[in-house]
Amino acid sequence: MAPAFPADFPPGSGTLYTLGLGPGDPELLTLKAARILREVPVFAHFAKRGRDGNARTIAAPHLPPGAEELRFEYPYTTEIPVGDPRYAAGIAGFYEDCAAVLAARLRAGQDVALLCEGDPFFYGSSMYLFDRLRDGFRQEVVPGITAMSGCWTRTRTPIVHGDDILTVLPGTLDGERMAERLRGTDAAVIMKVGRNLPKIRVALAAAGLTARALYVERGTMAEERIVPLAERDDAPAPYFSLVLVPGRQRAR
Repeated sequence: MAPAFPADFPPGSGTLYTLGLGPGDPELLTLKAARILREVPVFAHFAKRGRDGNARTIAAPHLPPGAEELRFEYPYTTEIPVGDPRYAAGIAGFYEDCAAVLAARLRAGQDVALLCEGDPFFYGSSMYLFDRLRDGFRQEVVPGITAMSGCWTRTRTPIVHGDDILTVLPGTLDGERMAERLRGTDAAVIMKVGRNLPKIRVALAAAGLTARALYVERGTMAEERIVPLAERDDAPAPYFSLVLVPGRQRAR
């Protein structure tokens, strides 16, 4: 079913620009994202309580002076398991509240830039606001360089060659299912590492891929760390981290 693109919007309403900010290096914003960010009167971003917010940190060198800032604080991130009914209810209510705040600015005729690290439509929280506002307001999404793309270039290791198959997996996946997926692919990217690192390690070992696995932390940033996964301990990984399994790398 093709997506709907409404032709009519409230007269005088603003536009919501969802900006992909890339993997972490502020210089990896696209020219378009940087231009829009300089021009809008309002920008919004997500953040964990007590933290600056990853997207805002990336965008800091490009933020327009005098623009209104809307900070959306998650009610929780890892404090409640994703499978807990309280998590789904709380997060859904949070996104509803965020969408209402943006809708008020848009109805007032203000353009708003919603900041999103990486690419907005690739595991981005911003897509949940896009879904809630898509039928009522004009929107434009600016793609960003994905975290995985930024990280595999920093490892100086091509991720796929020729007809290699690439699989992207969330670390939150069940361990056995993760191992099964890994056995059926040539190359892999494992996102959402965090506290799932021990489980990811077991799944890679079961698939016979430990020797090829690379751990990347804060790729493209000043605090970047790249090591073979076998050399990384099982302490929880930070938000900006992932595991790469390069493909077969057959000679041409």
